[in-house]
Formats: sequence, structure tokens, C-alpha cells
Amino acid sequence: MRQRSMSPARPQATKSVFVLFCLAAWCAVASDPAWGGTIKGTVRFTGAAVEQKKLPVTVDQSVCGKEKDAENLVLSPEKGMRNVVVSLQSPPPGAKWPVSLPVVQMDQQQCVYVPHVVVVPVGGTVEFLNTDRLLHNLHSNSTGNPTFNRTQPRGRTIPVVFTKPEIVRVDCDLHPWMRAWVVVAEHPFYAVTNDQGEFMLDHVPPGAYTLQLWQESLGTMTKDVSVRDEAITTVTVEMSKQ
Repeated sequence: MRQRSMSPARPQATKSVFVLFCLAAWCAVASDPAWGGTIKGTVRFTGAAVEQKKLPVTVDQSVCGKEKDAENLVLSPEKGMRNVVVSLQSPPPGAKWPVSLPVVQMDQQQCVYVPHVVVVPVGGTVEFLNTDRLLHNLHSNSTGNPTFNRTQPRGRTIPVVFTKPEIVRVDCDLHPWMRAWVVVAEHPFYAVTNDQGEFMLDHVPPGAYTLQLWQESLGTMTKDVSVRDEAITTVTVEMSKQ
């Protein structure tokens, strides 16, 4: 197993929704193979127990509440890791997005971003919503994609197109505990782990692949896997603090 570290991100408080990508409608492979195989796995945290922190809410408590759960590292009782982005480091030949790209939505609910992590295709759109009864602010941190810094009243939808592959951080300047991530993907073989740390990549053509895993506090690591046609490959990946 090979591992590459990244700088940890500071804590934030957001809710997460289980997102599975690589659905049949999304995964278009030019060579039109058979259904292929499935990579089904779990990402677990190893090492000493991690305290699940609470972040104080300093403004707009009538809507936001008095504290939020920090979501920079969220574990199940079995140490399954939520919000890990799992992808094929090198996709199978001919893998491409469908002509009609899906629209991805991210909401702001009780002063957290929901979901905490989304995956959007290169050239795709994220619709940022605001269902809170107060003003929010969308402020991105990126290198390949143009940054944006826009105020957002309640009920207004702000669509943003992402054209370059990268991981984009999104904050709210008005509510500093708010943070989310947009992963701009070059191919459809991506998944985001659920609250048990589980993920699935479906319709993967047979072959040898390298899984790439990214978690906002722990960085990036890889794991090699082999896929057989019409078979389920089960993997467990362990991540830890450096």
C-alpha cells in the first residue's frame, strides 16, 4: 500500500449524505463491455480513539443552534470513516461521462452544507441551495477552477460550473464553522463512503486497478485491487493519522 500525505484541513461542522457514484446511467465505457465486476469495500480508521468534537456557534443561534458536530473526521462505532472519496486512479480505457451530465445539488440547512462532500463531472454543474431563513455566503478555494465569493439569500439557487479536475473547498464567511468539498472528477468511477465507511464501484471492467482514497483530514492513499468479470471484489482499507 502506498501513501501520500496532505496538509490537514481545520475542523468544520456539516451533515453528510451517502452518495454513490458510478451508477449504470453514469458509467459509459466506449468499448461497451459486459456489466463487468463490482468493487465493494469499507474504509476504517486505525489508531487511537478520536474524540468527536463540537464546534461553538457564534452567530445566528436562532437558526443555527448553539453548537455543531465537527465533520472533518466522522467515525462509526466500528471506526468506519464517513465522507472518504474513493476512485479509480486510472480509469478503464474508454471510460467517459454520458453526454447529458448530471446536475449535483448542495444545500445549506441549519447552517451546515448538505451533503458535506459531492462529486461533479468535469464540465458539470453544482446547484448551491439555501433553505435557511438567513443570508449565507459561498466562498471557494481552488486553483484550476475560478474562485467564487457570492452572498446567497434564502431561496436563491446559485449554479456553478466546474471545468477542471480538482478538489475544491467551499466555506461560508458569515458562519466560519461551515465547510464542504466539491470533487471535480474526470471519469465516473467515484464513490463517497456512507456513515458506516462503505462504498461501491459498479460495472468495472475486469483488470488490475489502483484505488485512490482521499479524506480531508488524513490526506490521500492508494490500494491495488483486481476485478473479475461479474464478480464482487471486497476490500478493506485502513487510514490513520500521520
